[in-house]
Amino acid sequence: MTDNITLTGLVATTPRHLTTSEGLAITSFRLASSQRRFDRAANRWVDGDTNWYTVSSFRALAENAATSVSKGDRVIVTGKLRIRDWENTDRSGTTVEIEAEALGHDLTWGIASYTRNSSSTEVTSVAEDDWGGIPDKDSDEEDLPLAAKSRKKVAA
Repeated sequence: MTDNITLTGLVATTPRHLTTSEGLAITSFRLASSQRRFDRAANRWVDGDTNWYTVSSFRALAENAATSVSKGDRVIVTGKLRIRDWENTDRSGTTVEIEAEALGHDLTWGIASYTRNSSSTEVTSVAEDDWGGIPDKDSDEEDLPLAAKSRKKVAA
């Protein structure tokens, strides 16, 4: 069984990128995630215990992560949680892994610039107003969602 999870944290290791002999791109790194809480007695924010995760991404996400994410970046990761017990002759332990489905910078801590990939297999084009964006001048405003009507007024 797998559970979906969303985490924020710090990229703690340099992302490792490889391509298998079958052509599968994989990028992985360790993520450190600490809860912060306000200590009223000390009147300051303090870090709680740190949880450690191995984050793995595949295919296009792996390619994009390899060029976008660096050690020290604050990121948000959503994916499938896998908890595995392991043992060898000397030691045993538990590994907590996230198979990333989405990964990006945490904009709470900074700004980012986005560049969309160009693809040889183009996705079917969708008009911007189908996504709730600003419609053409000729479109009927009564058919728009409320958020799109607000954006149209701001854009005008």
